[in-house]
Amino acid sequence: MLDLSHQQQLLRIARDSITLMFDRKRPELELGLYDEPLRRPSGAFVTLEEHGELRGCIGSIQAVAPLVHAVSTSAINAAFRDPRFMPVGREEMDAIQIEISVMSPIETVRDVEEIVVGRDGLIITKGGRAGLLLPQVATEHGWDRDTFLHHTCLKAGLAPDSWRSSGCRIERFSAQVFSE
Repeated sequence: MLDLSHQQQLLRIARDSITLMFDRKRPELELGLYDEPLRRPSGAFVTLEEHGELRGCIGSIQAVAPLVHAVSTSAINAAFRDPRFMPVGREEMDAIQIEISVMSPIETVRDVEEIVVGRDGLIITKGGRAGLLLPQVATEHGWDRDTFLHHTCLKAGLAPDSWRSSGCRIERFSAQVFSE
């Protein structure tokens, strides 16, 4: 778990990383300047909202980079590379709200009864398709477990009840979520 100071540092890194890109500058994050929890490899998603509406969300579930780098890269990608949206403009930054989700390790779900709505995020994979929904999505929409599973299948481009089929893999993860 990250304390409030770590959360504030990560939120500042996310905002500064986006702002630097307007001037075509890359953030320089010297790992030695950060506490161990922020240097530890971790997956992270950055969600951008503008006036309460989704404006971008990109991240990595896998712990392949130090957390400060994962947050910086995810913030830049959410602002400028989310294919669902036009890139964020400098004039929008005052209205942009940043939310960060720091990921736990992924676990295979053996029984859907293990899934706890509000605690768990889901990954559903079948064939060459995969869909991921963060833990807070189900809570924000008031979904029960089955509805959450249905929507994760839809995110993967699968039929809503694909999670019931034998060739479908269901995984879960949790996240520490915080925002500005």
